[in-house]
Amino acid sequence: MTRIYQQYQRRISFLSLLVIFAWGGLGYRLFNIQVTNGDKYHKQGQKQSQTKVILPALRGTIFDTNGIPLTRNIIYYTIAADPSKVQNKENIAKELSKLTGKPVSYYIKKLNNKNNFAYLERNLQKKYAQPIVDKQFDGIIIQRHARRSYPQDNIVGQLVGFTNVDDEGLAGIEQIYNNQLSGKNGWIIKQRSGSGNINVKNNFPKQEPIDGADIQLTINIEYQSVLQEELLKQLKKTAAVSATGIIINPQTGAILAMASVPDFNPNQPNKSQTENQKIRACTDQFEPGSTFKIVAATAAIDKNLVSIEDEFDCENGTYQYNSVTINDHKPHNVLTFGEIIAQSSNIGIIKVASHIGEKSLYKYAQEYGFGTSTNIGLSAEISGTLRKLRDWSKISLAEISMGHEVGITALQLAMAYAAVANGGILLKPYIINNIKNIDGVSIYSKEPTVTRKIANENVMNQLSQLLTKAVETGTGIEADIPGWQVAGKTGTAQKFIDEAYSHTKFVSNFVGYLPASKPQLLCVITLDEPKLGYHWGGTGAAPVFKRVMERIINLDDSIKMPKNIINGSTRHEPFLVDKKLKKSNKTFKNEPILLSSFANEPKSISTSIKQQENKTGIVVPNVRGMSLKKAINTLHIYGLESKFAGSGTVVWQSPKPGTVLTIGTICSIGLE
Repeated sequence: MTRIYQQYQRRISFLSLLVIFAWGGLGYRLFNIQVTNGDKYHKQGQKQSQTKVILPALRGTIFDTNGIPLTRNIIYYTIAADPSKVQNKENIAKELSKLTGKPVSYYIKKLNNKNNFAYLERNLQKKYAQPIVDKQFDGIIIQRHARRSYPQDNIVGQLVGFTNVDDEGLAGIEQIYNNQLSGKNGWIIKQRSGSGNINVKNNFPKQEPIDGADIQLTINIEYQSVLQEELLKQLKKTAAVSATGIIINPQTGAILAMASVPDFNPNQPNKSQTENQKIRACTDQFEPGSTFKIVAATAAIDKNLVSIEDEFDCENGTYQYNSVTINDHKPHNVLTFGEIIAQSSNIGIIKVASHIGEKSLYKYAQEYGFGTSTNIGLSAEISGTLRKLRDWSKISLAEISMGHEVGITALQLAMAYAAVANGGILLKPYIINNIKNIDGVSIYSKEPTVTRKIANENVMNQLSQLLTKAVETGTGIEADIPGWQVAGKTGTAQKFIDEAYSHTKFVSNFVGYLPASKPQLLCVITLDEPKLGYHWGGTGAAPVFKRVMERIINLDDSIKMPKNIINGSTRHEPFLVDKKLKKSNKTFKNEPILLSSFANEPKSISTSIKQQENKTGIVVPNVRGMSLKKAINTLHIYGLESKFAGSGTVVWQSPKPGTVLTIGTICSIGLE
């Protein structure tokens, strides 16, 4: 061992040990990375070299009952490039220039960018971007996204709702059925280079998006448009705070139209008050007034406590009930029960209610669904107000029988009258017809749902007769439609403000259905605080019903009059079938033939009936204002032939309505 070695032995040993420990540590670290924690670092490496790109699903479309789209997805494309990977920049620049009209040099400049990413065009409509998408140029990056649009604007805004910038539903059907409409986003794995740039082409895993389901509503957009137009017209005419309307099929519970004004445009939701986004038919309650009188009337008929012909002294318009003064809108002396409904006498209905008592009045109010949510499935629906019997005061029987001390929604009122119209069945309303996935397979469909039976068919037909008289000769005469038999009831209610009933602020409402004997349409109209003069249900709401129904009858030939017509009117089936009358305990004394359509014609009723029975003559119906198809159908039902000139709607006819002709006579009609 040399002297020099001995001199540096300690240093050499230290360095040797240091090298050994260093290699040992490095080996341990490599073993730890590659073996012990190999999976962890492998995943971390993948994460750094790969990225998951979301492929957004398209939102499902909402349609009306006839397949008309109420929503639309406007597809946009963003076109970008990785200039370093673009093979033929001039070709791409020329293609884009042809599509957008911008100069070729504009795109050449972007494609010569030294960066690894450059936007070429943003938010291009599909028709402009599709040629680029189809050709799949190297180095070109295509991003697809959609923006929700509402082609019907205000017409169904409150029902359909709208989405936010992230395509998530914020109101209406868009919000309630957001999960079904949204679908499921897909994804694709993209590879990153060492500099962090994404490799456009690769064979990494990909999951295609699943587009959202389509929803078909029961809403008829034509009905909806008519209803909304007429509500807006009456809102302006009466200076009301708001106006609300519903049209339903009383046989199924399907909502055919539901609107209120003021409204809003879902394409620009921020430009109107949030209050206007409400579905007022479900969210706003009001005291109905006389439209609530069907509750006491149903109880009286169903329990055989009052006969239709029973007479009541209506006290000449003023009556003291438990020290509280009750007034009628106009004085009446003696009225029959039927006339009490037709003339909407408060005093009369209170006296009827006194026969049935508090328990029965409360029970039938519950049976009709008042005080309970209809569970239609729309946001913020309220249950209304129907206090428990223990909370009634000494005057509650009187107040509730004439539609005070209760709070109801327009939807509840519609479903209650639908039960009268369909023979006694309270139905659950619905607005979703079906939901289908992207493959067209139905994942949900709705059928009519029965909640309960309120009373038998004979009871409801007697009540329907009374409601028909209310339109023909009573307070609802402004809802009468020539050639059609309409059943309905007016309601006028003072608003309860600051612990007292207002003498200047009212709710005007009307509910009616047609044809009265076989109803196909039922409509509720409410006006909140119309100016005085229009505050009566008969002057404010009833005319809107008439205009809406007339327009729908003329545009929809599926709405037909029943064939059991006598002098232009239909009679209720139970009153034509002796067996049904025999089964009932109710009797009618000298029940009159209903002749609302030609009440003002010179021909006497008795003569017309005699001619009809002997088949020697037929009274010409009024077909003016009808469509050609409906006019011909109406004349055919009456046994008359027709010839016509022109197109559009009927503006004249010869012979004139009310003329008595022999069956088979030709009637001329002119259209414009």
